[in-house]
Amino acid sequence: MPARTALFAAQQAAGGKMIDFSGWDMPVQFSGITAEHQAVRSAAGVFDLGHMGRLTVSGVGSLAFLERQVCRPLADMRPGQVRYGLALAADGTVEDDVLVSRENEHDWHVVVNAGNREKIVAQWRTALPATAIFADITTDQAMIAVQGPSAPGLLARLGLGLEGLSYYAFRDAAWQGVPVRISRTGYTGEDGAELFMPTKHAEDLWRTVVSAGALPCGLGCRDSLRLEAGMPLYGHELDRTITPIEAGLAFAVNQAGGFIGDQAVLRQLSEGAPRRLVGLRCRDKRVPRQGYPVLHHGAQVGVITSGTLSPTLGAAIGMALVPTSLATAGTAVSVDVRGTLVPADIVSLPFYRRAKN
Repeated sequence: MPARTALFAAQQAAGGKMIDFSGWDMPVQFSGITAEHQAVRSAAGVFDLGHMGRLTVSGVGSLAFLERQVCRPLADMRPGQVRYGLALAADGTVEDDVLVSRENEHDWHVVVNAGNREKIVAQWRTALPATAIFADITTDQAMIAVQGPSAPGLLARLGLGLEGLSYYAFRDAAWQGVPVRISRTGYTGEDGAELFMPTKHAEDLWRTVVSAGALPCGLGCRDSLRLEAGMPLYGHELDRTITPIEAGLAFAVNQAGGFIGDQAVLRQLSEGAPRRLVGLRCRDKRVPRQGYPVLHHGAQVGVITSGTLSPTLGAAIGMALVPTSLATAGTAVSVDVRGTLVPADIVSLPFYRRAKN
């Protein structure tokens, strides 16, 4: 039986259509994927992220441990900063992508993907130095995202405002006496925050956010939103066959090395990768789905990693891995959509970028 987050009953009562996602009972939609997607682009939506893994690493040696486990430089982070990174295998391919928050000199908080949590926990516990302390706090700490152009104002009305908080930064606050971490991060391409709080208070906060005007949203629109924003999803753009360089994530690589998989990744960083992740826009509305072949001059050259009919653009879009020689915006390709060759063009990522205030 799938695990359930603290919000399962409330979301089911609110009309959530529940599915098994990475071993968790999660809502795929409430009022409809397109309606929820448009609400996040135009107003505010709220997502249950309780299925994501929350881990802590603390003590002397915690920084050195994390810089070995995560390929992103972390030593220059200040307390209150958040940084996106990747945990790699020895061959340089991706075990998971993670969010690392620095709480103070020796205390760190890490968010991992639901489907990879048990794997990462096992790997990290085995590699942990004796001076460091590791904990999996997933069941003790809930996680909710409030996203959209109206999200900052909504959160401010609840006393959880984002004023003075830069992108990829967090601060600890309180809501009705409950400790809440406000992290100005998200996975939709919009402004907003991811909120962390004790699990027993998650339902009260979720209901308050909904009453304040945020539309309950499910995994369906979370996927279409992140795809428009060009954000990778583990199991699609990232996995044990793909390196950070191929995925266009060279910014997240510590060029000084020292992390697991550094030889393979630094070689690609220097010499170039044989293939790259690109955006792709079809010339009609037949949707390119994961696994569909990408062709150039009639020969298969790549494969679709994700695809959807974009509610914002009104176009069929996707991401694909193709040879680096073809990874230039404007290159014409085609996608084999169930036996029909659909013309498409390689385009720059992201497909959608919000207007900055």
